[in-house]
Amino acid sequence: MTMWVFGYGSLVWNPGFVPAERVLARLTGYHRSFCMRSVHHRGTAEDPGLVLALDASDRSYCRGVALAVDPEEEDRVLSYLRERELVSAAYLEKRLPLELHDGRQVEAVTYVIDAAHVQYCGGLDLEEQARIIARAIGGRGPNTEYLFQTVAHLEELGIHDQELDWLVRRVRALAA
Repeated sequence: MTMWVFGYGSLVWNPGFVPAERVLARLTGYHRSFCMRSVHHRGTAEDPGLVLALDASDRSYCRGVALAVDPEEEDRVLSYLRERELVSAAYLEKRLPLELHDGRQVEAVTYVIDAAHVQYCGGLDLEEQARIIARAIGGRGPNTEYLFQTVAHLEELGIHDQELDWLVRRVRALAA
């Protein structure tokens, strides 16, 4: 059985491994949002940034990419993803059902936000999100880069998100 990984943010453009297959996918019951304070990769403990996470929501869905892992690489990829995504335990690793664009149904390793974790910040208004993203810098670079790269790569896949589009425009204005 093939191991799949669901990418909805930076895993879309920087998975950290070469997927054996890459297919557009839909995850039901979650929505993508800047609801996680980043104290490592895109901010610091003193000046947190924001990163995307999947927030549970019964009537929502998230479009992203399903990344198939070469069977010989599964252990290495899973170790890498756990080191990358579980650095602060704000994400929970789950295996969730995805509907692939071609009609297949698969189960994928998916990282969702732990709403009880101190880094969870769901419900921030878009203006506050934009101000945080415009100024934060972490170990992997500026928070702006994370936003711009993610939105550009989602758009290449035909995935458009009005809130993310608004954030790009506002962050560009704030950073100018």
